[in-house]
Amino acid sequence: MDQLLDRDALVAEARSWIGTRYRHQASVKVIGCDCLGLVRGVWRNCLGEEPEAPPPYAPDWAEAGGDETLAAAALRHLVPVPCDAFGKGDVLLFRWRDGCVAKHAAIASSTTTMIHAHDGAAVCEVEITPWWRRRLAYAFTFPGVGGPRARSISPRCR
Repeated sequence: MDQLLDRDALVAEARSWIGTRYRHQASVKVIGCDCLGLVRGVWRNCLGEEPEAPPPYAPDWAEAGGDETLAAAALRHLVPVPCDAFGKGDVLLFRWRDGCVAKHAAIASSTTTMIHAHDGAAVCEVEITPWWRRRLAYAFTFPGVGGPRARSISPRCR
């Protein structure tokens, strides 16, 4: 990648999805998307072709046990950052509760707000309340944002 991605451009792209209706496994601006579809759409519009197609996945947030499929895919294509140091434009992954896999994704629009999609609502921008912070499991930066990190960190927060 020749030049760094601009965090403001990532947030602007994510905001352009606000109002897109929730559609499980979809990723089409205005037509429909889920939380992963939002991240995929921002990737396509800011970085280009998606690096891999997601496998089928259930919409159940409370899925216990199982593999951290979403986190594993993020580790293959995104750069892990400490959960207490994420910035605007970063991808956040949440788990419903301890023992459940991380199955919800959002894009931070600031250190206190995020853009996400969830069942029964359109893509929206919300405050990252203490409720969300307690469920934050992983944080990642899109490749090419902010350059390489000086140290290796564990991406898992909870």
